[in-house]
Amino acid sequence: MAHLEVKRKKRTGWLLWLLLVVVALIVMMMWIRGRGKDTVAAAAAVDSMADLVSDQAEVIAITEPDWNSVDFNAPAATDSEITDPDISIRQGTDYSIYTLGENILFPKDQKNIQSTSEAKLRAIATVLKKRFDGAYIGVYGSADSTGSLAHNRTLAADRANEVKNWLVDHGGIDYRKVSVHSIGERQPIASNETIEGRAQNRNVQIVVFEDATR
Repeated sequence: MAHLEVKRKKRTGWLLWLLLVVVALIVMMMWIRGRGKDTVAAAAAVDSMADLVSDQAEVIAITEPDWNSVDFNAPAATDSEITDPDISIRQGTDYSIYTLGENILFPKDQKNIQSTSEAKLRAIATVLKKRFDGAYIGVYGSADSTGSLAHNRTLAADRANEVKNWLVDHGGIDYRKVSVHSIGERQPIASNETIEGRAQNRNVQIVVFEDATR
């Protein structure tokens, strides 16, 4: 009888180990399945975020104007609220261009705005706030053909940035609606063959799209 009892105990121990292994396998399978669900959920969240970013990019592309469509040789225009002769105005089909020359805004070959030009910038900012509040505004820096291409482009960008910062800091313009563009010497409004023409080409032009989505 004792011999039979010993065999029964050994068999019971083996079954217990088998049961523990089965339980462990079940627990592991449930854990792997749970991780799979988390991975799927995370992938779905990433896809949703990508779709959101894509949708926002499409909205921006639709609402922001085509800045490359601006014609800086558009017909000259007048504005009853701009009487300063140093501010020239041109009118496109759905935008206005307000231009200030280098000699008005900056010392020669420098980017810091002269204090004497702030009243002129304020006059432009007043019109932008009054009639075009919330519209898209592009600040373009231009140069003549003298000097290197790289220097002209850098100086034009620096000057455009200075004017943008002034409009935001002192003119109350929403910085989110103002973009900066450096065109350097690429789109002259006068001939670079004369001193007078080159002087006209060194400027900053503020472009506002009147019908842009707000």
